[in-house]
Amino acid sequence: MSGFPKLSLPKAWPKKVRTALLHVISLAHYSLLTARGYAADAINPRVRLQSEFDRLEQEIALLKEEIRIKDARMGRIEARRRPHYAPAERLAILTLKAARGWNQAQAARAFLLEAATIASWLKEVRDGGEDALVQVPEPVNKFPDFVRAAVQRLKTLCPSLGKVKIANLLARAGLHLAPSTVRRMIHEPPAKPPPAHVPSTKSNSDRKIKAKRANSVHHTDLTTVPT
Repeated sequence: MSGFPKLSLPKAWPKKVRTALLHVISLAHYSLLTARGYAADAINPRVRLQSEFDRLEQEIALLKEEIRIKDARMGRIEARRRPHYAPAERLAILTLKAARGWNQAQAARAFLLEAATIASWLKEVRDGGEDALVQVPEPVNKFPDFVRAAVQRLKTLCPSLGKVKIANLLARAGLHLAPSTVRRMIHEPPAKPPPAHVPSTKSNSDRKIKAKRANSVHHTDLTTVPT
């Protein structure tokens, strides 16, 4: 174009495109950090709020890109070969579905599942025991444990809710808590899950069997094939 000086490209520049792209992104990150550092110390509160808004907006964009990359990797695996979600993760998916207001198809699409799978989890929510399809991440055998788990889950999924708002929401459900109690439960550590049962690694093949006479001991090899 006339009026602009002609840019002299370096030799073999196509081979350095990927490296240059990484340097450009790093330089942009450094520039943004520098600008936000000045804005964070600004006297005008609107400048500080705008800087925080820009930071959160970039964080959301980065998280979306991170999730997209992970989903693309998992999506290339056949459905029957994908790792299963643990029972606690299944309940976390259902709570996120409720917080998002998703239907079964939307939740299934977000986690690379079938809508029928989400439907089966919803039917198994009331089942108990160690073999339940859907379980809470920590034991809530006592009512206070359940209340603490509900408060902490609300704060995790809706971080904008304060202690007073959470207390009001629980009061509408018939559970009356003081805001100070809600604040204490938010900062309490969650209950520790029970120790996982570790199956014994000792096999029958380690047993030493001695034959007392000829043809008195017979051995059969059985190989377990996972299905």
